[in-house]
Amino acid sequence: MITWYAVYTRPQAEAAALQNLLRQGYLAYLPRYRTQIRHARRQQTVLRPLFPRYLFAGLDRGSMPWRPILSTFGVAGMVRAGDEPQPVAPEVIEALREREAAGAFDRLGRSELRLGELVRVSAGAFRDMIGRLAELRDQDRVVVLLEILGRTVPAQLELEAVEAA
Repeated sequence: MITWYAVYTRPQAEAAALQNLLRQGYLAYLPRYRTQIRHARRQQTVLRPLFPRYLFAGLDRGSMPWRPILSTFGVAGMVRAGDEPQPVAPEVIEALREREAAGAFDRLGRSELRLGELVRVSAGAFRDMIGRLAELRDQDRVVVLLEILGRTVPAQLELEAVEAA
């Protein structure tokens, strides 16, 4: 019977850890989402980890030891309770796989907002304030320059909390 465990990876090493775990014979799953990034006037679609620095390893505890996972290149550790790894419910892995396959996590077509345009904050502490869009961040966040007490202050906000003015 396969039991799933959460594996903590080194920074930006999720893909390397995934490949190395698979190479060692473990089942491994790295939930990802599609997003669009803009670089040097080009826009491209890329896959990013849904949970940065985490992936899941599946193993049969009766026939496979878990400790070699700790020395796998790209792995920093495992989520544990005491000295034993903490299992993840199989329903969680199944639900993640289904939602990923359906594209539920994808962040394509993020926004019609353009850098430098005026936007209105529609939720949160800065609700109804008008500011200038300064930055589109990767994790569905934006930076808006707001005029507060006579000063321009950058505010990092959820993309959903901002709309065109």
